[in-house]
Amino acid sequence: MTRFNRMTSSIAVFFLGGTISMTAAAGGATTRLDGSALAASVPALAEMDVRLELHDAASVPSAALTFDAIADVVRSAIASDADGVVVVQGTDTIEETAFLIDLLWQAQTPVVVTGAMRTPSSPGADGPANLLAAVTVAAAAEFRGMGALVAFADQVHAARWVRKTHTTSVTAFASPDAGPVGMLVEGTAVRLVSLDRLPTYAPTRRFDSRVPVLAIGMDDGGELLAGVEDHCDGLVVAGLGAGHVPPSLAEPLGALAKQMPVVLASRAAAGPVLSRTYGSAGSETDLLGRGLLHAGLLDAFKARTLVRVALASGLDRPGVAAAFAVVGGWTRTPR
Repeated sequence: MTRFNRMTSSIAVFFLGGTISMTAAAGGATTRLDGSALAASVPALAEMDVRLELHDAASVPSAALTFDAIADVVRSAIASDADGVVVVQGTDTIEETAFLIDLLWQAQTPVVVTGAMRTPSSPGADGPANLLAAVTVAAAAEFRGMGALVAFADQVHAARWVRKTHTTSVTAFASPDAGPVGMLVEGTAVRLVSLDRLPTYAPTRRFDSRVPVLAIGMDDGGELLAGVEDHCDGLVVAGLGAGHVPPSLAEPLGALAKQMPVVLASRAAAGPVLSRTYGSAGSETDLLGRGLLHAGLLDAFKARTLVRVALASGLDRPGVAAAFAVVGGWTRTPR
């Protein structure tokens, strides 16, 4: 651990790798810069009334991160007893890791996830601005008790809603269903709305459950459903539109739902799964009536995260259903 600029409040910064720390190399950018080098590249950090505690927790692309690795970071962050926490990582999995942190974060301390879309050597590199913004938000008392947040491109998003909406844009992160909960204005973190905390969980075992996401396409024959009951512990269905599948898939999905948690989400970029609008075979009403769980406003990959957290916390199928009713923000049942 490196201590940087010892002053008043303390911010623990955990570096996990990703584009923000990648340098050019033959064959493509690779992760090379450590936390000290990244902090030193942002002179404005030294002018803040904070003490940075830099932790090099990992040095990997975000696709290499695991649930257990993030849980270890959460434990270390809470044990640090800092006034605020920042997690710096690759952007590919930020929407999942931030939500995972949110579900595990039992402290009132602000915890802010950030990264970059451009490497440090790229023209217009966005990493320094995002790191500065994340530290600023983590140090702001206004964001205490709001759970995990994502700071990116001078906006602050709630982990439960944020999505990566573009593969390359520096404004890749958005919250389509809710909008940002804060913003950076002239170097100040401004909270726009209040935010009730989600329930938090305390897993009692490792994250070893197998929960795939099945994205449904037109004229889908369900070939990937073969053997799911033998090899998986749960399933998330990214259905068409507001939660629909071809009629031929309704019965096998209903059979699976009797054996394991099967969650109905949507492959659409925004909006909830419905619960009682359509009634044909394979509709949301039909599938929920067969025992599939309603993802609510959670996208398929956040739904997968919640299933894995619930299973690692020892919840049975009714417990997983109860978790979705609250975390998904959708407690209505089909008529």
